[in-house]
Amino acid sequence: MSGSDPRTELSKQIAGEIVVSDDPGATIRKWRTDFDITQTDLANEVDMSSSVISDYEGGRRSSPGIDLVHRLVEGLLTLDERRGGDRIRQYARVLSAGFDSDVVLDLREYDAAVSTDRLYAVIGAKEIISGDWDRITGHTVINSIRAITSLTHEEFFRLYGQSTSRALIFTEISRGESPLVALRVVTPTPNVVVLHGIEPDELWEYAPALARMDGYALATCTTPLDEMLARLRTLP
Repeated sequence: MSGSDPRTELSKQIAGEIVVSDDPGATIRKWRTDFDITQTDLANEVDMSSSVISDYEGGRRSSPGIDLVHRLVEGLLTLDERRGGDRIRQYARVLSAGFDSDVVLDLREYDAAVSTDRLYAVIGAKEIISGDWDRITGHTVINSIRAITSLTHEEFFRLYGQSTSRALIFTEISRGESPLVALRVVTPTPNVVVLHGIEPDELWEYAPALARMDGYALATCTTPLDEMLARLRTLP
């Protein structure tokens, strides 16, 4: 990453994704909903009709030009800053840990410890195995495929952020073998591992045994990814 500030880096990433996307409207919608901003609020910020934004997102208008993309991106970031800058800070945390945002989707430290039961309730997870600890102080959401194929052992450990007392939530899961095997060579282990995208009966048969051996709680979750990320932001 360059030495630019997180806002500038995030602006470049969003604009770049929109410009190169095969469906720019869908990419605009993805980022707008990720920021939890309505079409009306964004339209007011960039001084245009909400129906125009709706048309772009719905593919009823041709791809927006670079000037309009820039206006929309700046509108999203300005609205986020006005609300306290949570999305920009989240991106800054990922940058400071040395990761690209396509590897680490969210990395947060909590103001107070959260029980594992509350985490499960918030994201709609189903516990498979209880662990040695029943509280966490943060979470990291990880694209398992990109993490396993691109991170070194040292980089994998940095997924813990400021504390190993956290939940590691792995996405892009088929059965869970790869991330759980990778965790065997990382010491210490997290308090909780959540495998996103599978039901309990789709879980790798040896997963519960590995969780018991290393003492972490294991759960699965099928809440849609964007919704799960939004729910995680409600934790303290």
